[in-house]
Amino acid sequence: MSLAARGSEFAEFWRERRLATLTTVRTDGTPHVVPVGVTLDIEQGVARVITSGTSYKARLVATAEPPAAVAVCQVDGRRWSTLEGRAVVRTEPDQVADAEQRYAARYKPPRPNPTRVVLEIRVTRVLGNV
Repeated sequence: MSLAARGSEFAEFWRERRLATLTTVRTDGTPHVVPVGVTLDIEQGVARVITSGTSYKARLVATAEPPAAVAVCQVDGRRWSTLEGRAVVRTEPDQVADAEQRYAARYKPPRPNPTRVVLEIRVTRVLGNV
């Protein structure tokens, strides 16, 4: 999926500092929705959420078979965008460091967390009006 084809307004919307929600699915099929910071790599079509490896959202993604279906959504008044895709947990130090740098560029440097992981979302669908 080419996210770059969605244009500069879309790219800017995902660069501006704003929080999002991450929706994962519990084992009973109900949604688990939490606020998160998310970064989007337009060229790779990958959204990233950093979190503790012990968090419920990370555990849901880690145990999902096949890879977890998730959605991240941002809203700014009438402008909104939802990214849907499949997520995996990344624990590799270089992947975590890269995600932390991306997070710091969009938000602020994250606090130290030795159990940090990255929820890496391969974007397969985009909804919204941005």
